[in-house]
Amino acid sequence: QVDLVESGGGLVQAGDSLTLSCGSSDRVFGSYDMGWFRQAPGKEREFVAGIVWSGGRKQYADSVKGRFTISRDNAIAKLYLQMNNLKADDTAVYYCARAQYNFGPDQSMYNVWGQGTQVTVSS
Repeated sequence: QVDLVESGGGLVQAGDSLTLSCGSSDRVFGSYDMGWFRQAPGKEREFVAGIVWSGGRKQYADSVKGRFTISRDNAIAKLYLQMNNLKADDTAVYYCARAQYNFGPDQSMYNVWGQGTQVTVSS
């Protein structure tokens, strides 16, 4: 059983920054592509960012490009999402997920999910 645990969410003001972390109990964390998704109230869960196992390739949703940065530290089995210039529209529950094979924007590509962490941005 692989566990993913997100942390770092909270209530911030528009324009602030926040860094989310995702810890994994998987001893082979570094072998898997990973992603961040989010779900706003009343909306479908959507792709935010993805990163290849080595950290050498990343992809972002257009809505966060230039503001969010995904990164990972395989030595300590951690995934991060640095979020800058936050907007009210970024308010959502953020989830980290492990890709079954390759990362991408489709949720079906991921087979392990965390419980999520709430990010609320006040305008």
